[in-house]
Amino acid sequence: MKKPLIREAENLAELDRRVMRGLVCEWEYARLQLSAREQSRLRLPLFRIAELDGRLGQWSAEKREIALSRKLVQHHPWDAVREVLLHEMAHQFRDEVLGIVDEPPHGAAFLRACRVLRANPKASGRYPALDERMQQEAPDEQDQIMGRIVKLMALAGSCNRHEAEAAMAKAHSLILKYNREHLLKQDKHRGETDPDGQLEGYASLFLGQPQLRHSLEHYHFANLLQDFYFVKGIWVPAYVMGRGKMGRVLEISGSLKNVRIASYIYDCVARYIEKEWRAYDPAGRLSRRRRTDFAIGILTGFRATLQKAMTSELTPGRRSCRALVALDDPRLDRYLALRYPRITSFRRSGSGADQTVREDGERVGRRLVIARGIERRDDGGARPLAISCGRRTGG
Repeated sequence: MKKPLIREAENLAELDRRVMRGLVCEWEYARLQLSAREQSRLRLPLFRIAELDGRLGQWSAEKREIALSRKLVQHHPWDAVREVLLHEMAHQFRDEVLGIVDEPPHGAAFLRACRVLRANPKASGRYPALDERMQQEAPDEQDQIMGRIVKLMALAGSCNRHEAEAAMAKAHSLILKYNREHLLKQDKHRGETDPDGQLEGYASLFLGQPQLRHSLEHYHFANLLQDFYFVKGIWVPAYVMGRGKMGRVLEISGSLKNVRIASYIYDCVARYIEKEWRAYDPAGRLSRRRRTDFAIGILTGFRATLQKAMTSELTPGRRSCRALVALDDPRLDRYLALRYPRITSFRRSGSGADQTVREDGERVGRRLVIARGIERRDDGGARPLAISCGRRTGG
């Protein structure tokens, strides 16, 4: 699970120093995406971390300063901080590039600036931070389906192998049903744009921490989430707090519920891999490459379990697991096109893999099921907790 930034630094002074450097790096990277004319008019501002009386951030044209809330930078992950930075940078863009000063703060010129910078026009004032929005349950007609998915995920932790597999299969069948109904609902709004030029109901979230280099298992992880959990993953530039420079991180995009589910799955499987690796190599004698082999094996085994669960729900004549999950969401494609107008593809291949370690990891991965706990509320209802991992026993 992503950590608030305060846990990544030894003290507040060190945190402030790292965050200020990160804001400069992120601002400069965002500026590089602009045209030469726009870059020439947009100059590096001052940055400040301050108590902002509940506001996430603010831009001061008089001071040429972007201020961010101390609470935001201390208690929220980097993608939440960056979202607010881009919002305030859009205010700066409106003033210094577009030269518009006689409109409301969030008027047409500001919305145009947000589109140029791919900024969220709402990410300011008392708007919830990105990670807070991911935890909010928006009631709608799909909640009954999602409630059943939560209960089935909990049953998937059963020690009875067949009961666990049946629960996982049914849970993924309901995830498929939710997404089919979600797409039918989106069809009614095809071609429509929300008033602020954004697409409501979709979100993007970092998984894991930004790093200078990612091991091969992270790419396997990204493909697994994209193949089975109705999100799309993109490797995006992001500031690496501990190294003081820009690196990359996996960002997933999709409907709010799908992003939330995929994030839970990511956290759970990442913890499972770490726990099983410590058991496999308790003395710490194996190299980082062997850990990568083991993790890829676990992900391969888990993929096989998911394929079996999904295929068991198929009707005769539809034996392709790929066909089961290949639901096209035009609004998600449009959301990504607005957010990232220029996307390039690349491939990574591994070398020197230890096949024995991978096979050992695969056997462990086939025992992995996802169990999502339930906590009772005072009013008698139920709400989902962060998921935990269960291991099947039996043959």
